[in-house]
Amino acid sequence: MKVIAIIPARYHSSRFPGKPLAMIGDKSMIRRVFERVKLSGVTEAIIATDDDRILKHAENFGAKVILTSSKHKTGTERCAEAYEKNGAAYEVVINVQGDEPFIDPAQIKLLSKTFEDQQIQIASLMEKITKLEELEDPNTIKIAVDHQNFALYFSRSVIPFMRDKTKKNWLKDKAYWKHIGIYAFRSSVLKEIVKLQSIQIEAAESLEQLRWLYYGYRIKLLESSFGGISVDTPEDLEQANLILNNTYI
Repeated sequence: MKVIAIIPARYHSSRFPGKPLAMIGDKSMIRRVFERVKLSGVTEAIIATDDDRILKHAENFGAKVILTSSKHKTGTERCAEAYEKNGAAYEVVINVQGDEPFIDPAQIKLLSKTFEDQQIQIASLMEKITKLEELEDPNTIKIAVDHQNFALYFSRSVIPFMRDKTKKNWLKDKAYWKHIGIYAFRSSVLKEIVKLQSIQIEAAESLEQLRWLYYGYRIKLLESSFGGISVDTPEDLEQANLILNNTYI
């Protein structure tokens, strides 16, 4: 099965401008993501960016990079454009976040393998929540799944709400799941979902995957463990450098 991994990399982040070029140790963040993705054994890996600085930097360390529009609202839209511009046909497209420098290649392999089931349209990862503060954090995306681990709903709120239990016991009485933000799409599905009209609940939660569910697409969630860090701020970058020093040196 032919799998392409696409790493969207936008320069103008509101919380951390120039984030893909930020250094973690002796390598940029986007380079670390790219190198981790290559270890997964995907057929091809490319970087999709809207900025010449990122393009030139990526070319300098040997990555394949495609320049995309600056008007995209989501990384999924950027991936879809890059996939079309790349020209080659693949069965599966994996959207890898460009701000996760320690992504586990095994997670990419896990997502790829699930598409051996021809019924899978979209796949992503989930991890069990173990801390109450994480459960209550609106930046932690919670997931409700069915008996086959297909998504029913994603929310920044706690789902489900346990009406007859005290909050401190919620995690003892039920498994709660958080989303790990990496998506894999059957390529034909990726082309379809970027044409869908946005919906009210998507805007309310600021979660694009709710649009896909609304229009009837199914998202398979695979249990995994993140074990890394998403770099959204300069403070996160400091933490990433600490992780690097403790893990790789």
